[in-house]
Amino acid sequence: MKTALITDQHLEHREWLNRLDFYRDEIKIMQNRIGEIASKNTAQEVLVQVEHFQNQLLIQSAHIDKLNHDIRKHESEIAAEIAKNPTASDHRRSEVHPEHKEGIEMFEKLFNELRREQILWLAKVM
Repeated sequence: MKTALITDQHLEHREWLNRLDFYRDEIKIMQNRIGEIASKNTAQEVLVQVEHFQNQLLIQSAHIDKLNHDIRKHESEIAAEIAKNPTASDHRRSEVHPEHKEGIEMFEKLFNELRREQILWLAKVM
């Protein structure tokens, strides 16, 4: 079992949550672009791609929600641990959850691939 300082974990969680907020904003921007294309071009092949990207963005949004939930749950566990014994909490260690870091990294990789795919598609249809 790998551990880290509670304060370091908290900072890492805050960074991850901020990054997830950034991606949530990116999804809104990407949805707006898709909406613009759908309103201006009703060709069947374009609408198929619009639906594809809308579905992918819904999946990514759900994934953000899950990651956000998992990270906040771990934050709550840390807070409960500190509440039990607040003495020297800035020097205490807590179990690290590497699946959170791996989840964020995999999400970012897949999201950036989707963004690149959408940018290439937008360049074709605009």
